[in-house]
Amino acid sequence: MPSDHHSVEIVACYGTSCFARGNAENLDLLNAYAQQPGSNVAVRLTGRLCQGECMDGPNLMIGGKLHHGVTAARLRELLQQLDTPLGVDHGTA
Repeated sequence: MPSDHHSVEIVACYGTSCFARGNAENLDLLNAYAQQPGSNVAVRLTGRLCQGECMDGPNLMIGGKLHHGVTAARLRELLQQLDTPLGVDHGTA
């Protein structure tokens, strides 16, 4: 992978509440994002069943950070941040 590329794991909650509140649509967006050509981000998309955060859903974990109430518009913003150097988490504090 070239040095300007990085990878990120995105975990979608597949619990009934999160899925009904928007993660079904978010999953379509995530699949399209993961397959777009020319991105400098390699996405590993996974899912989990309910994580007990239902009241704050739909929930997504992006690069180890949990995001609550992720609408399709908010997800687009989060994905756009992944494509910028500021969106890269190099594991340093």
